Amino acid sequence: MLLPRPAENILLLKVTTISTIIERLKDNDPRAMARAISLVENNDPASREILASLDRESIKSSLVLGITGPPGAGKSTLTSQLISLLRQQNQRVGIIAIDPSSPISGGAILGDRVRMMDHALDPDVVVRSMATRGRLGGLCASAGAAVRIMASCGCRYILIETVGVGQSEMDIVSLADITLMVLAPGFGDDIQAMKAGLLEVADMIAVNKSDLPGAEGLCLDMEQLFHQRNMDGRQHVVKVAASLGQDIDKLLEAIRSLADQHDLKGEKDRRRQIALKRETLDWALETMRPELAVIIQKLQSDQGCDPRVNAETAITEFIKKNT
Repeated sequence: MLLPRPAENILLLKVTTISTIIERLKDNDPRAMARAISLVENNDPASREILASLDRESIKSSLVLGITGPPGAGKSTLTSQLISLLRQQNQRVGIIAIDPSSPISGGAILGDRVRMMDHALDPDVVVRSMATRGRLGGLCASAGAAVRIMASCGCRYILIETVGVGQSEMDIVSLADITLMVLAPGFGDDIQAMKAGLLEVADMIAVNKSDLPGAEGLCLDMEQLFHQRNMDGRQHVVKVAASLGQDIDKLLEAIRSLADQHDLKGEKDRRRQIALKRETLDWALETMRPELAVIIQKLQSDQGCDPRVNAETAITEFIKKNT
């Protein structure tokens, strides 16, 4: 009997490792989840087999909640309180904390993971910090796959907390089943400016720090905004005081009620179809990016050359090379 050559040994080891990951994912192993998400982030070919093995029914029944808002509004505190309440109800929770990343190394600061240390030892709370890696929309290209991996492994609720840079976070709208905007009294003109962007498409608004002056006025203002969209503002605006743990149960009840409405109307399925198409486009661009970068590097260019012309030339060369 011939012994396998070293290269074959490596291949067998890799196949065994991927098979092990897939088996452990079926057992909802947090370490396997982390490894699977890392493979997706690194665009490893093995990630295709992992993603193909996921439980579609678990993914379909999950609820993806996007939590966004300006810095200082209390997103992390509110997220932590929601996690605590869900765990009291024996729900497994996945958290994707989208962090700003270094333009040099691409690494994330992991700030949200530090602020969620209360849940660090809970095996049924899976926290994953992900770097934006230059995406202006606030989401890295692999966030959608990470959501599906968590949902397949028994996370009934997946919370996505974004970097908190306001209007540039429109990507969260396409990925989340429900988008929750967190606001607090005292932002003034910043809130007025957001009315032309993310605030107009948010599904719900949590007015945090409701114990502070101005909270009631902010609620009335936001309810009026929903009335302008022909929606009942009282159902979509909830006052909370996250640092005190007040009215978190009312917020969760309102989120579930809205999720049920979306299910009945087919809105959840419609949004997920749009999200999949957008994610497909993102991955297509990510796949082409390295080869396009090489082509652009070889182009003869100077200060007087139009970048758009260079881009069109690069795309033409890319198509010729791949047809």
